[in-house]
Amino acid sequence: MPRKIPRPCREPLCSQTTIHKAGWCEKHKKENSGWHKTERQKGNRHRRGYGKTWQILRKQALERDNYLCQVCLSKGSYRPASAVDHITPKSQGGSDDLSNLQAICSFCHHKKTAEEAKQARITI
Repeated sequence: MPRKIPRPCREPLCSQTTIHKAGWCEKHKKENSGWHKTERQKGNRHRRGYGKTWQILRKQALERDNYLCQVCLSKGSYRPASAVDHITPKSQGGSDDLSNLQAICSFCHHKKTAEEAKQARITI
């Protein structure tokens, strides 16, 4: 199996190369992994925007969509929604407005989130 081609580190102004699948060099790999951060470093749910206001919006979106996954529903199948997703991600200018929220099942949510992350990596 051929070796991977080294690519530039994703950290701005870093001149190192890497073959790490996430795109970080050895120096920046740990710094950019969210798994090792404590809640204090990440911020609690209120600081991240998922406090009481979000819980109210989440419930309104689920009730409006009858607790059904809107992605599956558009394809003709019925699956219970377990999450609420931003149709246009906040990172791309979306808002917490109820019209930008949809009820979504965990399978579709993971699939959509992975696709958005892939698109974000391409545009960086």
